[in-house]
Amino acid sequence: MDFNTFLLFAGTTLVVVASPGPAAIAVTSQGSGNGVLRAQSGILGIASANALYFALSALGIASVIIASSLLFTAIKWAGVAYLVYLGLSAIMSKSGGLNIVEGRQESFKAMFTKGFLVEFANPKALLYFAAILPQFLDPASAILPQILIMGVTTALLDIIVYSGYAYLGHGLAKSRLNSGVIKILNRIAGSALLFTAFKVARLSS
Repeated sequence: MDFNTFLLFAGTTLVVVASPGPAAIAVTSQGSGNGVLRAQSGILGIASANALYFALSALGIASVIIASSLLFTAIKWAGVAYLVYLGLSAIMSKSGGLNIVEGRQESFKAMFTKGFLVEFANPKALLYFAAILPQFLDPASAILPQILIMGVTTALLDIIVYSGYAYLGHGLAKSRLNSGVIKILNRIAGSALLFTAFKVARLSS
C-alpha cells in the first residue's frame, strides 16, 4: 500500500467514524456522566466491535455472512430492535439517552458492553469494511501488513474521534444545561437512533 492509498483509506474511514450516529450518542452520554477518561471503556467497546467486523471482513467471512440471507437478516433485525430500544428510551425515559448529568457514573464493564453492543447492532459497519477493504488492498504486495496497517489505523481513529465525543459530553455536563434543553437534546438523540434503526431495517440482505 503506497502512502497516497493509505491517506485515502484513512480519510474515508475518518469521515465514516466521525459521522454522528448511535456510537457517538452513547459515548457523549458516557462522557457527560463519567468524564472523558472513564468513557474510554465505552470507546474501547466500540473499537472492539469494529475490530471484530474488520477481522471478519479481512478473513472473507463478511462476504459469507452478507451472502447468507438468513444470517444477515438475523443480525440486522437484532440490531434494529436494540437501536429502537435505545431510541425510545432516550425519548420517553426521565433520564433520557444522553444522561447529561455530571457524576452519574457507570461501571467500566457496563460502559464497555454498551459501547460494543451499540456498534455491533449496526451491521452497516460490516458492509462498510467488506466493501472498502478490497478497494485499498494491493494484490501485488504482501496482504497481511496492509490489513494490519488498516486495522490499526481504524482502531486509532475510533479512539481519537470518540474521545472527542466524550469530551463534548463532558463539556455539556459542565455547562449546567437546564432540563428543557436536556430534554430537547435527548429527543434529538432518540430520533437519530430511531432513524438509524429505520435505515438499518432497509439494508438489503
